[in-house]
Amino acid sequence: MKECGDHGYCKRRRIIRRTLFCITLFIILVLLAILIVWLVLRPTKPQFYLQDARVLGLNLSAPNLLSSTIQITISSRNPNERVGIYYDRLDVYAAYKNQQITPAYSIPSLYQGHKDIDVWSPYLSGSFVPIAPYLCTSLTQDEDNGFLFLYVKIDGRLRWKVGSWTSDRYHIFVDCPAFLTFDNHAGGPVIRFQQMSTCSVDV
Repeated sequence: MKECGDHGYCKRRRIIRRTLFCITLFIILVLLAILIVWLVLRPTKPQFYLQDARVLGLNLSAPNLLSSTIQITISSRNPNERVGIYYDRLDVYAAYKNQQITPAYSIPSLYQGHKDIDVWSPYLSGSFVPIAPYLCTSLTQDEDNGFLFLYVKIDGRLRWKVGSWTSDRYHIFVDCPAFLTFDNHAGGPVIRFQQMSTCSVDV
């Protein structure tokens, strides 16, 4: 058995080793506890619904410019019983055939508690937004056919909250279909929303 010549040095080394071992063990136990809590309370992604959409203005002008004003009503529900949600950023905009047609509207950051429901009714408005030439033709054809298919999209960041622990930020992307019809028999073209739609959510 090898003996240590400097007993003071050996004692200090043993103390340092034991301290490092205890710190490492403590960190491992904390991470394991967080992992167990996360697995037990694995959060379910929030649910979004497009409840209403009103197109208050939709005008094409040369060359390939679109001006539009759309009021939407969208709701979000947290289905979790023990997990809260911090929405740090939610940017809402309208899209037609995968092209954004309105600037993004930023919903103020908020905390959504367990089983809570929040409802927003923002105006999505854009003036003289450049769009692809084929979209102008497509919009004209849709109006002639009496229907319009838009998407309301949300791009943002969220954090999960379990007790006093809060997760890192996660990206959330929401896609809400909006099927509308043109009514040209009400004293002018009116675009009507057909029914509430369930949005797809990716986190």
